[in-house]
Amino acid sequence: MTCEEMLQRSSLLLYLTFSIMLDQTFSVADSKSRKSCFYYVFPAASIICAVLFFLSSAFTQEAKLSSWKMDENQDVKVDKCKKQCRPRGSEALPLGIVSSTSSLDMRPLWDPPIPKKRHHPNIEIKVNISTNLFAMAVGIKQKDLVNKMVKKFLASDFLVMLFHYDGVVDEWKDLEWSSRVIHVSALDQSKWWFAKRFLHPDVVAEYDYIFLWDEDLGVDHFHPNKYISIIKREGLEISQPALDPKNSEVHHQITARGRRTKVHRRTYKASNDGKGCDKRSTAPPCTGWIEMMAPVFSRAAWRCVWYMIQNDLIHAWGLDMQLGYCSQGDRTKNVGVVDAEYIVHYNRPTLGGIEQATVSSPERDHRADVRRLSYHELDVFRKRWEKAVEEDECWVDPFQ
Repeated sequence: MTCEEMLQRSSLLLYLTFSIMLDQTFSVADSKSRKSCFYYVFPAASIICAVLFFLSSAFTQEAKLSSWKMDENQDVKVDKCKKQCRPRGSEALPLGIVSSTSSLDMRPLWDPPIPKKRHHPNIEIKVNISTNLFAMAVGIKQKDLVNKMVKKFLASDFLVMLFHYDGVVDEWKDLEWSSRVIHVSALDQSKWWFAKRFLHPDVVAEYDYIFLWDEDLGVDHFHPNKYISIIKREGLEISQPALDPKNSEVHHQITARGRRTKVHRRTYKASNDGKGCDKRSTAPPCTGWIEMMAPVFSRAAWRCVWYMIQNDLIHAWGLDMQLGYCSQGDRTKNVGVVDAEYIVHYNRPTLGGIEQATVSSPERDHRADVRRLSYHELDVFRKRWEKAVEEDECWVDPFQ
């Protein structure tokens, strides 16, 4: 029964009661004066009006309270919906159908998806599902080194992705693993150009670690799974394997392998101009720094680094000095070089290089042009960083 119906019934009941009392009062009036009748009628009428007023107010308040509760519930629902964090562009879809991440694992056209684990009556058998990603920009001239690296990473259950900067893909098909890796081809592009366009954080969100290496590296003394166990134990969000100083082209002292440690996070260099490295150093390249030839990123660190890579600065020079901002905390602790698992840097010419230039050859060795552009991009990146820091009033430098 609604509030209005209850009010109508109560009014009708009071009206009937008032009529009966009025009839009884006027029947008494036969023996008394008319004036005395009103002494009976007026108090009764006052009481009835007061009751009617009270009931009317009560029902009105109840109706308002009920309406307020409905509005409150509606507002709560609206606020709840506004606070939902939906990926941009998915607002037209029900939330449960939104798939905001992806992976690079290849799926067969005719077989159903393989479960991540198969159960046996007595033991649990794990299916080889990639949890780490190895990506590399490659050219056919480095086929021997690439072959060794890919074999080693595939044997450790990595997903492998090759970026072909020379446009040659078919000549890799004679290798038994060729159909098991992902091939992406774009002529004369750097690995950072490929990474910015094909390794979006939402695409590689299922992988714990992303290895983004150059092609001229030797891995005879490197074991991917042992490396991962070390960086997990050490809490390294950004890292690289150390370089064998005897057989490698070492450009920076901090990358050289130390024989007495499993991991090192800083280097020491004496200098009289105040630019040396000692225990008090807190900034790159003394600490919190790795080189860009063989970086390894955790999932969280890569999400940050990907946003720092500039679309037009394809060589990424200068990025290494700012990687510490993506280390998920203290860069002096979360960035390091692994000595226990080391590699060799052969420093073979790749982008822009040709094996043998002759007067009659139409090819030109562009390595000098590449280096010139790299230095230019380094200057542009530094200026962009300084400008961004100056303009962002909300950003606070955690290392200042």
